[in-house]
Amino acid sequence: MLIGELSRRTGVNAHQLRYYEAQGLLEPDRGTSGYREYAHDDIVTVAQIRKLLDAGLSTQEIGFILPCATGADPELVPCPELLDTLRARLHGLDRHIDTLTRSRQALHDYLDATQRRVPPSGGGWADGHRIRRPGAGRPGGRQLP
Repeated sequence: MLIGELSRRTGVNAHQLRYYEAQGLLEPDRGTSGYREYAHDDIVTVAQIRKLLDAGLSTQEIGFILPCATGADPELVPCPELLDTLRARLHGLDRHIDTLTRSRQALHDYLDATQRRVPPSGGGWADGHRIRRPGAGRPGGRQLP
C-alpha cells in the first residue's frame, strides 16, 4: 500500500509517517517508480509507535524497543535492555513530577505570602511605596504589562 492508504488506515498523516521513516521506525520498500510501499504489518507498527509516543517515549527510545513490540497491544517481548529502558524512563518521569510538585508548592507559598501583604485597598502599594518592576524606568529597561 502507498503512504496515502497507510495514512488513511492509521489516522496518521503522511508527513508524520515520513518522519517515522526518517527516525528509522518504519522501513517501507521502494517500488520501481520510487514510491514508498508499505506492508500490512506497518499498520500495526504505526499503532505501536503511536501508543509508545502517547506513553511519553521519545522516537529514539521507541526505535530501541520497537523490535520488542508484538501486535497492536502494548505487549512487549523481553529483549536486551528493554526493562532497563522502560524503568529508566519511568524513573525520569517520577523525578520530573517531583520537581514540578516542589515548584508548584513554592509558587503557592510565594503567592500566599504575597497575598497576605496586599493592603485592603489594593492599588499595588507595598510598605507605603509603589511597586517597581525590574528594569522599569531605566533606559533600555524592559517594560512588563
